[in-house]
Amino acid sequence: MLPSLIILDNFLKDPWAARRAALMLDYDPAAQHGNFPGRNSTAPLDTAALDSAVSRQLGSGLGAAPGTQHGHCRLTRKGDKGKSGVHIDPASYSGILYLSRPEDCAKPDAGGTDFFRHKRTGLEAVPQDPAQIAASGYADANALIEDVVNKDTLAPAKWERVLRVPARFNRLLLFSPWQFHNAAPGFGTTPEDARLVMLLFFAPARS
Repeated sequence: MLPSLIILDNFLKDPWAARRAALMLDYDPAAQHGNFPGRNSTAPLDTAALDSAVSRQLGSGLGAAPGTQHGHCRLTRKGDKGKSGVHIDPASYSGILYLSRPEDCAKPDAGGTDFFRHKRTGLEAVPQDPAQIAASGYADANALIEDVVNKDTLAPAKWERVLRVPARFNRLLLFSPWQFHNAAPGFGTTPEDARLVMLLFFAPARS
C-alpha cells in the first residue's frame, strides 16, 4: 500500500527550469472548466522523468491516471475562488509539486495544501474497506462520497483542518487521493508571485 502522505523536498535537480516551463504554458481563461480556484494550463509539462522518479521512490510503477490533468500546472492568485472546496481526487495516488518562488512561499499567507476531518462522521478519508464504510453508516463508497464530500464541500463549518502542508519551492507532496483535502488559499497578484503548482494524478503504470 502506498503511503497516505509523503513529503519530498528538493525534488527536482533543476526546479527553476521547471518553473520557467510552467510559466510559459497557456492559462487561457476560456478553457477553464473545473471546480478549482485559479487557472489550469491548457497543456501539460512532460512528466516522464518525474513519473519514473516517483515510481522508484515508492517502489511501485506509476503513470498518468486516464482522464485527469496529470502534468498540468495551476496558477492561483489571492482571492481566486473555486466552485468546490474540500474534495477527493479521481486517481489512485495524487501529487503536488510546488513551483512558487522561495520568497513567495515564505510569506505568511502562502498557501500549501490542507487536509481535513469531517466533523459529523469523524472521517479523514473515504474508507477503502467495505466494513469500514458500513461502520460509517453508508451502503457503499459512492453513497458516502455523495453525502459527505459532495454535500459539504463548500461548508467550512462541517470540516476541521487537521494538517496544513506548507508550500515550499521544489517540494513534492504525495498523498492518498481519498483523503479529504483542498488547496490552501492562493496568493500574489501576477503569475510571477502567485501560487504555482504542477498537478499529478497517478494510476498504476500499464505493463
